[in-house]
Amino acid sequence: MGLESSGPAAARLAAAAAIVAISVVATGLGAGPAQAAREVVAFKAEALPGTIVVKTSERRLYYVVGAGRAIRYPVAVGMAGRQWTGATYIDGKHLQPAWSPPAEVKRHKPSLPNLIAGGAPGNPMGAAALTLSGGEYAIHGTSASMRRSIGSAASFGCIRMLNEDVLDLYSQVGVGTRVVVER
Repeated sequence: MGLESSGPAAARLAAAAAIVAISVVATGLGAGPAQAAREVVAFKAEALPGTIVVKTSERRLYYVVGAGRAIRYPVAVGMAGRQWTGATYIDGKHLQPAWSPPAEVKRHKPSLPNLIAGGAPGNPMGAAALTLSGGEYAIHGTSASMRRSIGSAASFGCIRMLNEDVLDLYSQVGVGTRVVVER
């Protein structure tokens, strides 16, 4: 996936979250049915509290908080032929990550640069990325131009979130958090 972290820092996370929140309010981004806000919902599943469950058919990510409840976030999932299912775990947390397109993405879009700096407007990782063990996938934010993809099947297999949502999830999970991806 080619992520580079600029280092862990609680102050940077808070500042990034504040900047994203201000820009969302100032620009009016985030409106629309495909980008419905995160919410706490009833959740019946075998997942233990602290588990992330992605339901690709719903285009939703659930962070299980316990007592039959979860925080539900809208997401973009893999496009046809690029969706996957299974269990894995978070193996890295990165704020404002730089991104190098994987070979498959580069073949599809050869005009992409070999590296997009962290924080750059066109960086598809957005404000933060939670890398997943066992592959080139991550749960990550999004660039401004890709915000409208939330709620669709649009990625090369990653789970794409609104920046304000990935920062919220980032603040609640750690390396080792279990992630289950279902149809």
